[in-house]
Parts: sequence; structure tokens; C-alpha cells
Amino acid sequence: MPQGLPRRIKLAFIAQALIASALLVLLLLVAGVFVREGMLGWIAHREAESFWTMQATGAGDGLVRGPSLNSYFVPASGVVPRELSSTPALLPGMNRVEFNRYYYVEERPLGRFVLSIYTGLIDSTILWTMLGALLIAMGTSTVMAWLTYRMTKRMVTPVSWLANVVTRWDPRAPDTSAIRPRNLPPYSGSEVRQLTGALTGLADRVADFVRRERDFTRDASHELRTPLTVIRVATDLMLADPGASDRQLRSLARVQRAGRDMEAVIDAFLILAREADVEPLSEEFDVREVVAHEVARVQPLLAGRPIELEVIDEGAPKLVAPPHVLAVMIGNLLGNAVRFTDSGRIELHLRPERIEVRDTGIGMAPEALIKAFDPFYRADPEREEGRGMGLSIVRRLGERFGWPVSLDSQPGKGTTAVIRFA
Repeated sequence: MPQGLPRRIKLAFIAQALIASALLVLLLLVAGVFVREGMLGWIAHREAESFWTMQATGAGDGLVRGPSLNSYFVPASGVVPRELSSTPALLPGMNRVEFNRYYYVEERPLGRFVLSIYTGLIDSTILWTMLGALLIAMGTSTVMAWLTYRMTKRMVTPVSWLANVVTRWDPRAPDTSAIRPRNLPPYSGSEVRQLTGALTGLADRVADFVRRERDFTRDASHELRTPLTVIRVATDLMLADPGASDRQLRSLARVQRAGRDMEAVIDAFLILAREADVEPLSEEFDVREVVAHEVARVQPLLAGRPIELEVIDEGAPKLVAPPHVLAVMIGNLLGNAVRFTDSGRIELHLRPERIEVRDTGIGMAPEALIKAFDPFYRADPEREEGRGMGLSIVRRLGERFGWPVSLDSQPGKGTTAVIRFA
């Protein structure tokens, strides 16, 4: 689940504090090194100047003895003090012989001045000073980060509250009363108020759109069915006329089949126009009966053509759904198979979990197969009589009822369409 904005802000501040602390530690370490080197140089030069001054004035030997500093004088005659006899060769300037032991050497005509410096006290002083400065800086940084986070969270809280309210909206009837200005949480800025105003306007427009869609669905259902009912009743009366010729009866039967097909297509469009949670009228039906009806409907299209149509029943199921929806889907797939098969065989395999419509027609190239379900797409406009909506309707109906549709095709070998029952 994606992290909320307050949590991401908190993590950002924590990361910022950790990075700042690491940089501060690095900065203090570098500063400590420079301070240590500077102090050693200052002490060495001060002691050396003090020694040579006292030697020049005769005020004393000028040598120091202590736990951290010890100075020695090697006269020009070359007599080395016993304390320096085991010390490695020292060059003029600062010499480090151990991590915390330094020797400073300065040569003049009178001899050599050697200052032994033990840096333990200096290192301890610098270390504790750095730790104190680090704790003060980190404490100050933590307090500032916490205060900034609290202020930021206070400003972000109205946005999170607004997001939670909007996620609970019913898309069909958004309740905008909760985001009215009087109900906003404290510290809601002008941006939040502008956003709530925009959401309120959007919710009102969505509600109007849903209401108009419902009205259209109801009115279109009535207006489209009325003329089809008139056509069906009129053809029934004409079919009952004993004086009608065989040619007239065949024509009237075609008119009736076309009317029933149109009713099924209208029902399919109205179902697609309804909201997903508004269930259409369903009933239990046998899939083989729907398939038999669609096969009978396309039989006249096969008259005189070298095409064999066969239904292979391997356990057709019973479904609870609007039967005309499956009729529209199978009718479109079967009609495409008949239209694009010049000779050969069309098979309908009925299985408990799916229906397969196979043909040995012209097939489709891979680029055409990718676009086959796109509305108004026709791979061969000169050959196709329709408007390119059949497969799009089939897929949308399949998605609406949980019956996914897939196509597999190879140019020159035919096409297989599969309707799977979830």
C-alpha cells in the first residue's frame, strides 16, 4: 500500500537529520584534525622561542619538564642527552614517532632544541570538545527538525483528511456536505479551500451526468423497443396470412430475425450503459440453446457456400445471466467466422468452462490482431460489411459479466475466438 503523505514527510525529515548528523560528524573530525595540528605547531614555536630567549639573556636553561612537554638541548659539541639516546634520527621541524608522541626540532648555531610533546591531554580536550559540540548541534538539529515536521504535518493534515473523505464517496452520489468550508479541519489553507471547491463542483457535475445517463437509459430503452415491437407484431400478422407466398414468408422471417437481433444489440448497449453494480435481469439458461439459436440464424448465410458448420458439445454449462448477452457475443463471433471464411470449416466447441469458435478462414496478421478489439477498427474495409464495433462489443460485454474473450489467429490458417466462463 502506498505510504501516506505525513509518513513520507516524517521519513524525509528523519533522513535529513541522519544526513545532517553524518555531515556534522565529518566536519567536526576535519576541524579537530586542523585544530590539533595548529595547537601542536603553536606550542612548539612558543616553547622554542621561550627557550632561545632565556638562553640569550642567561635567565635560566629554559628547559621544561612535565607530563606532556619535555624539552632538551643538544649543544653544538654533539653531547646527546641520555633521554634522547634511544630516539630515532630527528629532522628539523615536527616529527611524529607515535600516534600521540611528537618531537619538535629547531637548530641554531648554539645547538639543537628538541621538544617532546605527548598529545594525550590535547587529544582528550579536542575529543570532549567535539563530542559536546556534536551533541549540542545534533540536539538543536533534532529539535528544529521536529518543530518543522510538526508545522508541516499541521499543514498537510487537511490534505490527508480531504483525501480520506473523497475516497469514501459513492461515485453515483458524492456527499459533498463533509467538505463544505464550515466542516474543514483547522489550519486549512487557501489551497485546500480551493481544492474542496473544485471537488464540490466536480461532484455536482458527476451527479448531473449520472442522472442524465439514467434518464437516457430509461428513455432510450422505451423509445427503441416501441418500434421494434410494432415491427414484430406486424410481421407476426403477415406470417399468419394464408395467402402469403413462400418468398414473402422467407422475407418476413428474415425481418423478424433482424428485429430480434436488433433487440439483443439494444439490450447489450443498454447493459453497457448501466453502472457496474446495477445488475440486469438474469435467468438460468442452457448455453447449448443459445448456441443452437445463433447457428440457425447464420445458416442462411452458408447456403451455396463450401463451408461446413459443426457444433461439438463437450459439456455445455448452464449460466445465470441475461441470455441475450451471450447470444450477442456468440452471434458476433460466429458472424465474423462466416464472413471471413470462403471455404472450409467452422466449429463451435462447447465446454464447461469455455466456448471456442474456430474457423479456417483468412486469419489475421499480428498487427491486425492487436487492434481487433478497438472500436471501429476494420482490417479489411473492402471486405467487411460492418462498422468495426462487433468485437469491441463482445469484449466489453465479456468484461461486464466476467467472461474474458481472447483471439488467436494466423494469416491463411484461420482464427480461434474463446469465451471463458469465470
